[in-house]
This record gives sequence, C-alpha cells and structure tokens, in this order.
Amino acid sequence: MGHVTSPSKRYPASFKRAGSILGVSIALAAFSNVAAAGCEYVVTNSWGSGFTAAIRITNSTSSVINGWNVSWQYNSNRVTNLWNPNLSGSNPYTASNLSWNGTIQPGQTVEFGFQGVTNSGTVESPTVNGAACTGGTSSSVSSSSVVSSSSSSRSSVSSSSVVSSSSSVVSSSSSSVVSGGGQCNWYGTLYPLCVSTTSGWGYENNRSCISPSTCSAQPAPYGIVGGSSSPSSISSSSVRSSSSSSVVPPSSSSSSSVPSSSCSSVSSSSVVSSSSSSVSVPGTGVFRVNTKGNLTKDGQLLPARCGNWFGLEGRHEPSNDADNPSGAPMELYAGNMWWVNNSQGSGRTIQQTMTELKQQGITMLRLPIAPQTLDANDPQGRSPNLKNHQSIRQSNARQALEDFIKLADQNDIQIFIDIHSCSNYVGWRAGRLDARPPYVDANRVGYDFTREEYSCSATNNPSSVTRFHAYDKQKWLANLREIAGLSAKLGVSNLIGIDVFNEPYDYTWAEWQGMVEEAYQAINEVNPNMLIIVEGISANANTQDGTPDTSVPVPHGSTDLNPNWGENLYEAGANPPNIPKDRLLFSPHTYGPSVFVQRQFMEPAQTECAGLEGDEAAQARCGIVINPTVLEQGWEEHFGYLRELGYGILIGEFGGNMDWPGAKSSQADRNAWSHITTNVDQQWQQAAASYFKRKGINACYWSMNPESADTMGWYLTPWDSVTANDMWGQWTGFDPRKTQLLHNMWGL
Repeated sequence: MGHVTSPSKRYPASFKRAGSILGVSIALAAFSNVAAAGCEYVVTNSWGSGFTAAIRITNSTSSVINGWNVSWQYNSNRVTNLWNPNLSGSNPYTASNLSWNGTIQPGQTVEFGFQGVTNSGTVESPTVNGAACTGGTSSSVSSSSVVSSSSSSRSSVSSSSVVSSSSSVVSSSSSSVVSGGGQCNWYGTLYPLCVSTTSGWGYENNRSCISPSTCSAQPAPYGIVGGSSSPSSISSSSVRSSSSSSVVPPSSSSSSSVPSSSCSSVSSSSVVSSSSSSVSVPGTGVFRVNTKGNLTKDGQLLPARCGNWFGLEGRHEPSNDADNPSGAPMELYAGNMWWVNNSQGSGRTIQQTMTELKQQGITMLRLPIAPQTLDANDPQGRSPNLKNHQSIRQSNARQALEDFIKLADQNDIQIFIDIHSCSNYVGWRAGRLDARPPYVDANRVGYDFTREEYSCSATNNPSSVTRFHAYDKQKWLANLREIAGLSAKLGVSNLIGIDVFNEPYDYTWAEWQGMVEEAYQAINEVNPNMLIIVEGISANANTQDGTPDTSVPVPHGSTDLNPNWGENLYEAGANPPNIPKDRLLFSPHTYGPSVFVQRQFMEPAQTECAGLEGDEAAQARCGIVINPTVLEQGWEEHFGYLRELGYGILIGEFGGNMDWPGAKSSQADRNAWSHITTNVDQQWQQAAASYFKRKGINACYWSMNPESADTMGWYLTPWDSVTANDMWGQWTGFDPRKTQLLHNMWGL
C-alpha cells in the first residue's frame, strides 16, 4: 500500500496491485595457517520424513580466509533445497561460497543451511573431517532424543524424554557454542560483534554486525560467544531446554547443536535441565491455525479484529522539506505532530490510541516496517528527521518498534510484523527483494515523489540509479530470524507471526513458493511459536528483474477479473508451500476504486469501456458499477477457495477512501473522475466486508491512521491535500461509516 501523502499512486495495466552425513570435508581456497577453520554441524529441526541442518565454518586463526567449499555424502538422506552457498553434485554434494560470504575474518563464522528428506530412514549423524576441521570428528544425536508433533494442540511427554523447543547438545571439549571469539549467537545464528556501533545492529567491514549491548540483551543460552564472554558454564553432554520442557510446540521439533571438535552422543536418557534461564521462546504465545482454518493462541480461539497502523516502514518527504528533503523517515504516525497547537502538540499518545482502538473492538494490529527500521542507527529513524511532537518522539526507529510491541502486549493486542519493502526509500513500489527501477510511478506527470535514483539491486540497474540499498535473500532471511527473536528478547507473548514480504507482485508463484518455504525454515529455527504469513502475487511477474520491457503473465483465473498486488493465490491450492498447515496463514490484499479502478468495475452498458482500467478508463469517461456478484467471483478464484480447503486466511489489507473521487481525494483524481458522483468505493468496501463475514475470513483494515492518500483511515483528519494541506498529521475521532462497516463485519 502506498503511504505518501501526495497524490494517490496509480499503476499501468502491466503492473497491477492488484541421516548420517558420512563425511564432511572443508577445503579452503586461501589460508596461511595449518588449522584454518573450525567446523560445526547443527541439526536445526527434524520430523518424520525430513530435517533441516546447517554447517558453520569458524575462522579460529589470525588470518583472513578467502573462499571455501564443503562436500558431503549420505546413506539414505538427500538434500532437497539449500540456502546461502552454491551447490553442485548429487550425493556427494559440494557447496561453495557465494560472492558475499566467501571472506571469513578472524574470529568470524560463516553458516549455510539445507533441508533434506530421510527416505524412510533416520536423520543421519554427521562426521566432520579434513585439515580445516583439525583432523576430523564425529558427533551424533539419537533419534529418540527428538520429539515432535504435528498436532495443533500441546503435547506432554514422559520425563525420560528430551523435550525442548530449542535444545543444545554440547561436547565436553568445547567451552562455548562456537569456537573463536568476538561473535554474537543471535537466536541460533552467528554474526560478528560490532566494534564501533554501540547499540542495535550496525554495518562494519562490509557486513552486518550486532552491538555487544544488543547481543547481551537476549535470553540465555544466546548472547556473546567466544573469548572471555563464552558460556563456559555449559557442562559436558548437557541438554538445555526451555522452562516449559513438558510442552512441544506443534509442528516443530527440538534443535540440537553439536560442535564437531570431539565425539559425543546423547540418548533418550540424557539429563534434562529446565532452568528458566535457558528459555528461548516464551512459554505462552503459541499461535496456530486449527483444522477449521481459524487462528488460535495457546490452544484457544483468537479473535482477529485487525487493523494496520503504519509509519515505521518509512514515508516520502517532499523535495522542499526544510529538514529532510526527499527523505524517508521511519516514524509511527500518532496524531501528534510538533507544530500542532502552537507547537504544544495535541497531547495524543500511543497508549491513548491503543485504548481507543480496543474500545472499538480491535484485538490485532499489522505493523509494517522496512529492513532499515531494525537499525537503531539509521538516521531516517532519528531526529532531526522526525515530525512527531517531542513528548512522544522516539529516540530511533528500532526503539519505537520494540516499545510499540511491548505496549501492545500490555494492552493484550496481538501484533504481526510486515516486512513492507526492501528499503524505506523504495517503499511500496518494491514487489521483490531486489527491486530496481523503472518503478510504476516513474512517468507520473507533476509528481514530486518518484524514487528512480534508488535501487535494492546490486546489478542490472539503469543509469538513473545513484543510491543503492542492495537487498537479497540472505539479508531477508537474517531479518526474519531477527524479528522472530523479538518475542524472547522483549519477553512478550503477542507476536503472532511475520508477514514475510509485502505484495510480492513481481514473482511467479513457483518463485514465491520456494522463497516462503525458506522463510518458514528461518523463522522456525528461532521461534517455533510463530505463524508464517504469506501474501499472494499479481497478474504479471519479472517486470523488475532487469528487463523492464518484458513480463511473465501469471495465472489468476478469469482474465476479466484482475487481482490487486498481493491478491493472487490462484495457484496456492494446487501447489501450496511446504509449510505445516497449522503454521501457514495466507494473507491476500484487495482494494477498490480509490486505490485502482479495475476492469471489473466498468459500467457494462458502456461496451466501449470493456477491458479498460485506470487512466484509460478515466479518459474514456467510463462509469463505475460495483457488482458484488462479479467481485466475489474474482475473490473466490484469487483466494476464497482456500477457505474450503481448510487454510487460514487473514486479509492483510483492505479499505479505501469512502468519499472518492470527491473529498480527501487528490486533485488529479477529482479531475479525472469528476463524472463519478456516487459513493462507489464505499459500496466496494461494503461488498468486501459482507463477503469476508459470510466466508469466515478475517481481515485487517487499512488503515487506523489517516495518512494514506489513497485510503485515508479509520481515524478522521482535517487534512485535505487540496483544501487543507497544512492540517496534515492531525486526527480527530473515528469515521462513523467505517466504524459501522467494521463492527458489522466483526459481529459487534
């Protein structure tokens, strides 16, 4: 969804939003020391037919390692997919570094992961050997020490079993989880510690790092590892478990970390320590989708009366802004700007708004962010680039995110975080992780808010790009792991899950399906209590893959019924992602004419308007007819049918400006659609809410705050881009029409 307060965005037709590892050998391409690296094999998850694992290479020398490769072979297990290296061969396999992870600084670690199938065997134990691994070792964990359940309810096991949502098996010769020093074990993934960054995440020596203070804030057993900060109190062959050791999170299994520097094995009679100091995820806040496709929390049905509250993902400042021209500040809109009431502010607080939303029935909020939101040092999340009144102003965007989650938890409001873009500057345009220009608004006339100079791709960029916010799958998966760790870090039980990427309209279903499967593995490694929230795609793909003049049509049912960005789940039923059904929540987006005038809105009597949409339909002065029967045919094809298949569905975004194309609309829309004099967007919203209620589909309204130029908000505002632009950022009460719509949909 577009969040600028400038004229509404519009899209051209082609861009609608619409086993045993028998041997592991490490060969290093360049090293000067005899013992070049330490090797660690980690089983991160296992279930009846498969497993996930990771291999970690730690540079324990004083010299930089440049380039590495790993080869291994199974008895019966086979790898089905792998992330973060190049892969060749087929049992034996060979994995080698990518361009960005070939260099291992002294004390640092590189890790890659993979998923495999057991082929009716057991998860095979690894043997790590080779010069780089100091002569070779073997470690194993018996299959009886791993307990899993595919049930959506909690399971109890006998005290003789090893049960943990995140257990760690540590050999006697190792005093820390990872050899070496100066690292952060960030919820199971190793990152270098920052040297100059004092809080949050940083970027030093051409890679991401974590400040010591942020790393140390995690619960045990995570934190700083190596050197004097290593957790040397870990005893020989001990198994740590969470405080709720009699509970196995549904559809997850224990995670075992086995250093390869010695031989050790653990059987089902191993000692279980359930010290509360080793909790990896809270004992409550287990979110699932039950067999009827409904949300649950700790086994109880969870009402999903949901809304979007945005701002932390970044906005677009005008080019003539006095303090931050064309900036992208990340700041939650709060109805209390610094200039209001002669700079005294409105007095509104986040707590006041949460109280009011709860009184209106809200139980859940979707919170959009950008990757940069997670960085406490990003200048666009700090003063002087912020506009909220000093009384509520954040110190940085990361702090604002964490404070919001904790406050929502205190108010019993559930939260799911949405990675809304690859960059706070690129924003809603992205559509893919490595988005690059030209974007859909590149040629809009009289428009101050283009971003043609910004790209999330490191390659294949046009000459317009001068600023690079390169983003890729590795960074994305790291962000997902980091967000998944917030439940434990903040001590909250209200984080439902992660909406893994907003409106991925530029992927085919096969591409997106594979990506969300990797997202599930990354999130589940850190927090098995969370849901994986998956949006739909669009009607076309690969328009921003470096070949902007070509696109790939994507199946979506009837060509007369075009999906919005994020709406198309047409192929998901026949080809669902390999994610446990009780952990998967589909989340399409759908909008009416105030966001985009689709071809299915055309007046049937105007035959000359058949197939037209957007600006072309406006120029032909086409009428708009909201026909619920037609709309429902499209919704049913695009996502509704999944309800009958037992999947959970939570509409991530729907809403609109009920006065469009009149009051609160941009001047461009008022001019282009002046011949539309009825409340067509309000009619569309009523049709959508009626369909959702009848189908038992939950939906998140866009938005709570009124700073969206396309949709406005549930809160009213005196701001109008045409007649009262100086009133921007101010709120009054709730729009009674939207209150009635939502209360009726929720059955209140």
